[in-house]
Amino acid sequence: MNVAGPELSPHLLVVFGATGDLMQRKLLPALYAVAASGKAPFVLVGVSRKPLDNAGFQSQCAASLAPVGGSPSPEVIDWTARTVRHVGLGDGTPDDYRRVAAELDRVETASGLPGNRILYLALPASAFPATIEGLGNAAVHRSRGWTRLVVEKPFGRDLASAQALNALIHRYFAETQVYRIDHYLGKETVQNLLVFRFANMLFESAWNRDRVACVEITVAEDLGVEHRAGYYETAGALRDMVQNHLMQILTLTAMEVPAQYEADQIRNEKVKVLRSLEPIAASDAVFGQYDAGEVGGAAVPGYRQEPGVDPSSATETFVALRLKVNSWRWQGVPFFLRTGKRLATKTTFIHVHFRSPPVWFFPASSSGEITANSLRILVQPDEGFELAIEVKKPGHEIELETHRMHFQYSEAFGPLADAYQTLILDVMRGDQTLFVRADEVEESWRIVAPLLAGTIPLSRYSAGSWGPVESEGLVAPGGHQWSEG
Repeated sequence: MNVAGPELSPHLLVVFGATGDLMQRKLLPALYAVAASGKAPFVLVGVSRKPLDNAGFQSQCAASLAPVGGSPSPEVIDWTARTVRHVGLGDGTPDDYRRVAAELDRVETASGLPGNRILYLALPASAFPATIEGLGNAAVHRSRGWTRLVVEKPFGRDLASAQALNALIHRYFAETQVYRIDHYLGKETVQNLLVFRFANMLFESAWNRDRVACVEITVAEDLGVEHRAGYYETAGALRDMVQNHLMQILTLTAMEVPAQYEADQIRNEKVKVLRSLEPIAASDAVFGQYDAGEVGGAAVPGYRQEPGVDPSSATETFVALRLKVNSWRWQGVPFFLRTGKRLATKTTFIHVHFRSPPVWFFPASSSGEITANSLRILVQPDEGFELAIEVKKPGHEIELETHRMHFQYSEAFGPLADAYQTLILDVMRGDQTLFVRADEVEESWRIVAPLLAGTIPLSRYSAGSWGPVESEGLVAPGGHQWSEG
């Protein structure tokens, strides 16, 4: 998140898993946008087990960058021909990795590159250990310039596996070379949390237990598991969303001001938040699974009827949590986290509910009642924020009404860059601010570990709703309600 951004050095960007869904849907469009901006001189090398030559891989990449139902543009075809290469991994034996290492050296020499490398693991998590071991043993990470390793989520399945993966990575890479990517951190509104809080005293002075009643973080999806049933059955919403996306948003919302704007200073404060969280009791969690229902006017099946899902599956598709941050700033302020599939709409927001005025100052004859101020920070789909304030309606009587002041990035600045585009540029710059450090990963797994080890009853909810009614019991004791939409 380097605003000015240093000059970007020419480099080789090597993507392992280059024919997979992530590469074709997300990374390629982001890389092409970065290349089109002229900011980053790089050669893209895709590594996969498919028997493709350069021409075949270039055609596949060009087709992925074409408009739906159309043909790739001449500019795309030219870019892939000039910039994109393919190296086959074969069966992934030690000899195969040595051959990949030799081929990368050859491409660097032929392209006149100085030896800087980004190694991007766009792979299933189960393939991370073998790939890292193969790269390390073949010395792919020992180049003439700098080397950076990008690792997608999920990073481990629990605390023990995350610790083991960190130990394996650190056998070959220093922590300063590692970029654990969470695409939510590339969204402008999430990045803007630091500016919003620490550049605006109006909000920072009220961002504490004296003024805030509770904080709600919601990441809702209207889609089901789609083609990911094989993965989702072994993960569930807790592993898929809470341990990474929601915990990251929580830390940025609750952290203290860092000593300076520097990657490790910011990440230090995020880790402090995680270490301040009280253990989660079973009574602080609600798990759910969607049944058949209606989303967007269309009938959809229940989770157990989705292709590839066990008909008796106990995998949670919804999680709601009540968390307590044991810090001077947040003592006594509950944080409510909620995520789920097949909910009423696709939205991500942070909703800060401020306390109500302590007394009714207005005449007894006044109509209406005071609604506490609130701030809703919208992460998607319409990035921006809404501030709810009380105003007097025109007329002789004192009559109150809630109005919402809003700001949208798209209205102020036009279309925003894709999150992956932002994060890839940061990797190229060597800026780790928006990436997750080893101790952050382990602390977030520590927090959810009791829920993974225990048995939380699975509540049912209809697709198209806002989740199981049992989740209301988490917020009700303080007189709160979940926000909708």
